[in-house]
Amino acid sequence: MNVFIASANPGKIKEIKAILAGSSLDLLSVLDAEKLKNLGIELDQNFDVAEDGQTFQDNALLKARAYATLTGLPTIADDSGLEVQALNGFPSVQSNRWFDGTTSERNKALLDLLKDQTNRQARFYSVICFFDPKKNTAKFFDGEIKGEIAPEPKGSKIEGFGYDPIFIPEGFKESFAQLGAEFKNTISHRRIALFKLNQYVLQDKHLEQPE
Repeated sequence: MNVFIASANPGKIKEIKAILAGSSLDLLSVLDAEKLKNLGIELDQNFDVAEDGQTFQDNALLKARAYATLTGLPTIADDSGLEVQALNGFPSVQSNRWFDGTTSERNKALLDLLKDQTNRQARFYSVICFFDPKKNTAKFFDGEIKGEIAPEPKGSKIEGFGYDPIFIPEGFKESFAQLGAEFKNTISHRRIALFKLNQYVLQDKHLEQPE
């Protein structure tokens, strides 16, 4: 089954493909221009979807429906974010938009907001939308992983993107970036949501549910 990933984020696309590797889904994205062209699909590389929803579910649906309309393919879209307990859940749906600067600068800005806080509890939360353009239906699958915010960035930028260098998952002393992408993909919030999606789409048992 050809399924389109509604994202232009190379890190997210790579992660989703890695998690679902071995499934029967033939995952396509804006990075697969040649494969899409062979299917008669040409996308504007500058196409963008305004993520102005109030919830993760709203934004996931906006992206999935927009790309499904363009491609005619069943489409999955992820909206994920970091929620920090001491900041009343901030930045949540604004995780990628609240700060105008580089990823490293944004992480530093978040650490500055927490400089006087002893409560470092946080969670990564993900909502996956699966939109079927033929049936005009949407299904949602979510996942979370709890942890805490590190006092400073840890790990290689190569091994982590977004907030990975400052998020330490529960039960570990290392950040997601230090643990590495391969290991992260076995326990992450997105893994849990994609497991649920995979079970729904194909009733395929190849993915093990994270403990």
